[in-house]
Amino acid sequence: MNNYELMVIFTPVLSDEEFKAAQKKYASLVKAVKGEVIHENPWGLKSLAYPIQKKTTGLYWVMEFTAPSDFNEKFKIQMLRDESVLRHLITKLDKYAVEYNAKKRSGVKSGTAKTVEA
Repeated sequence: MNNYELMVIFTPVLSDEEFKAAQKKYASLVKAVKGEVIHENPWGLKSLAYPIQKKTTGLYWVMEFTAPSDFNEKFKIQMLRDESVLRHLITKLDKYAVEYNAKKRSGVKSGTAKTVEA
């Protein structure tokens, strides 16, 4: 099992229910191959850097998950077939990125500042 991060930009015309249903759909695809969804973060409506399909905004969603390496191609095909997905990016995370994301979720500050243990 490898660690991955998925960022998806959905079309802005989706309702709240449709946006949540799309998130649930892709999370269930990961669980179907015995993967694990580690963290989901819906960013919501954001402006795009450039228009995509004549749209200037998009609904952003980030998911961190573990899955087998052969799963990504099937996952990619599903997203390409979905008309509500404007763009997607799957990134393989190394051990440092996984550690960084875990610290970020737990609230530990990163960078040069050291945490003080009492």
